[in-house]
Amino acid sequence: MPKVDLQAIPQTNATGYPEHLADVVQERWYRRLSPATGLVDFAASHVVLKPGAWSAHRHWHEREDELLVMVSGTAVLVDDSGRTPLHPGDIATFPKNDGNGHCLINESDADCVFVVIGQSVNGPCHYPDVDMHEFGAGDKRRRDGEAFSPR
Repeated sequence: MPKVDLQAIPQTNATGYPEHLADVVQERWYRRLSPATGLVDFAASHVVLKPGAWSAHRHWHEREDELLVMVSGTAVLVDDSGRTPLHPGDIATFPKNDGNGHCLINESDADCVFVVIGQSVNGPCHYPDVDMHEFGAGDKRRRDGEAFSPR
């Protein structure tokens, strides 16, 4: 059946961030929809941000377009243009290699939910506000290439 049973897909708050940068995403809960539903040409995730949580540190991808659809609640999109409130039904797009670092922050007192769709490619990801760069396949290091200390 094409309808997705979200409750049947495990939810996690796992992160590949080094310990000193992981605090802002501890209350970001997500479900990877693509592997659970057999989709292979793109990645999709269902994300819940608890109050105070961030979707990620501000970042941009060299080789991945992203499309985000707000489902419920409100969040603030923080990018190079400033701060933009997002409400249910709003859509935001982030073209690959545009250099516009972005993230969502839930500054409300209720959960917000969104779906994000991307290309599921491993490639460089830049984090302009913190000393981190992803070189591909989850390999996050300092901008100079030095590995972070193990957790």
